[in-house]
Amino acid sequence: MCAVKKGDKVKVHYTGSLEDGTVFDSSEGKDPLHFDVGAGQVIPGFEEAVLGMAVGESKKVLIPGSKAYGESKKELVMQVPIEQVPPDLNPEMGMRLEMGGTQGELLRVTVVEITDTHLTLDANPPLAGKDLTFEIELVEHNIG
Repeated sequence: MCAVKKGDKVKVHYTGSLEDGTVFDSSEGKDPLHFDVGAGQVIPGFEEAVLGMAVGESKKVLIPGSKAYGESKKELVMQVPIEQVPPDLNPEMGMRLEMGGTQGELLRVTVVEITDTHLTLDANPPLAGKDLTFEIELVEHNIG
């Protein structure tokens, strides 16, 4: 059997969970995830975990936040005065929104606080700063 190395094309089944066991993503009931190892198509720790695996092999790995979605950055948390919120938007805690950034880019934000005077929005990825556990099974290797 040949071990996975950088540049290989692979298909994997996976289940990702948080420290408390909550599953945040899984390929269960779906097609396996297909990616090129080393191409940056998945988080760095996931790529590293697949290196050296053989078809049919399964493993469980803990990926630290620094090798997943990075650390949560305070500068990506912002307060918006309530009068700047569109009147037809009824914000709720945890709601995901899209807004224009300062340089015309599209930011995906999460509502993390609502007061009478402002909304606090977090533009960090939802899994930033979190350690993630993945169960990974290599299904195919060097596919065309």
